[in-house]
Amino acid sequence: MPIKPYITKEETYLTSLRRWFHMHPEPSSAEYETCKKITGELDALGIPYQLIGGTGITAVIRGEKPGKGKIIALRADMDALSMDDLKQVPYASQNKGCCHACGHDVHMAALLGAAKVLQEKKVDFAGEVRLFFQPAEEIGGGAKFFIEAGLLDSVHRIFGAHVAPMLDSDSVAIVEGSRNASCDYFRIDVKGRGAHAATPEKGVDALYAATQIVNNLQSIVARNTAPGDAVLVAVGKLHAGTQYNILAENATLEGTTRAFTSESRRFTNERVTRIAEETANMFGATASVTCKAFAAPLINDPAATREAHAVAASIFDEAHIHTNYEKALWADDFAYFLEQVQGVYVLIGTKDKHADHPPIPLHHGMFDVDERALLTLCNLYVDFALSYMG
Repeated sequence: MPIKPYITKEETYLTSLRRWFHMHPEPSSAEYETCKKITGELDALGIPYQLIGGTGITAVIRGEKPGKGKIIALRADMDALSMDDLKQVPYASQNKGCCHACGHDVHMAALLGAAKVLQEKKVDFAGEVRLFFQPAEEIGGGAKFFIEAGLLDSVHRIFGAHVAPMLDSDSVAIVEGSRNASCDYFRIDVKGRGAHAATPEKGVDALYAATQIVNNLQSIVARNTAPGDAVLVAVGKLHAGTQYNILAENATLEGTTRAFTSESRRFTNERVTRIAEETANMFGATASVTCKAFAAPLINDPAATREAHAVAASIFDEAHIHTNYEKALWADDFAYFLEQVQGVYVLIGTKDKHADHPPIPLHHGMFDVDERALLTLCNLYVDFALSYMG
């Protein structure tokens, strides 16, 4: 059961788009040239659109078949990562310090390809396909623009996807229920009192208090969380002090929490605040905690998951459809769409089985994809929409 002919005929278009996006990556909330490229393609296809959140785009394809029909949304994220592209390929990033190392170039190209096919097929369906080109996924800020604009109103289904470098490019993972963890950011500012290092009793060492906070935060997972409930608390940054022989008056910690349920997410974040404040107090310091919510737990709707599986089964045999693929502690603010609308988030394999090296993980400067995955994702976008709208 191969990729459909109306998709394979767009292979050159898909590949050229993906390589353009890969060569011109832009960071979160600054996807200006990316936005121009997408709107230029939509203009050429005759598909109406409007800008959302500055650099985001929503476009609409209205079916011409008689009847009211249903409304479905298809989403692709747009932003790249602030890191160097280390690959020596003709389509390597031309923007120093920025790289599509998370596959969003694939997502955008595939959704534009799907737009082209669906525009050609609009006489075959009733209803409406809404295309969401979403900025700022990497910082958990883009989905809210579409929700606040009311673009999910009356939507019956939403479909999203992400590349998966550990999966073969002729495979997909479609898993019901919990798929990705939540992602929240915390910053802890510890205030002490400076003193000469030779007279520590005259001061309050903010650095020492901060290190004890780091240690005590580990108790959330080790002693406050059930062993079967996957939760993560990580501190990735600690800055303190001004000179080697002065007690640090101030210290700042930054980190993240991850959880697969709303209950665990709420409990974990509450414990971060309590532990920081009470640990600092033990040493005579004070701590103030700032939290930012980047993404909710991503939970696939059962009905939408079954529908996506049926579509995938018309393209691949069952051996290439993974239904028990391990869930991941990475996050995606597509989760906020799933809190509003029944939908599904699938993983698209991008590993080249014939490559002479192990697959490169996401967020690495050498990350690349087997571009046959473009056909898979484009086909899923198109057929999920057509199937659901009948």
